[in-house]
Amino acid sequence: MQKCKIRQLEASTRDLYEAILLIDNLEEATSFFRDLLTEQEIIEFSRRWQAARLLDKKVSYIEISKITCLSSTTIARISRWLKNGCGGYKKMLNKMKK
Repeated sequence: MQKCKIRQLEASTRDLYEAILLIDNLEEATSFFRDLLTEQEIIEFSRRWQAARLLDKKVSYIEISKITCLSSTTIARISRWLKNGCGGYKKMLNKMKK
């Protein structure tokens, strides 16, 4: 995996990440993200996460597109990030497998 270059976080971005780290359970996560994001944004993020999980299981792009309604371009981008991104997808996938 290539070294991921992450620029210095803006204070507001850091505050958001720190707030997310304070979430204790699914109920808190649900209410926080529903207030923060639109329903469509939540659906889009959920579909991308689902695609990453399916890619990790070696499901084909065509099947992932049928399941998630994501374009092949979006699926390819997720695949690229999964393989050569900052490692965030892989870390979370590995944590969820435990």
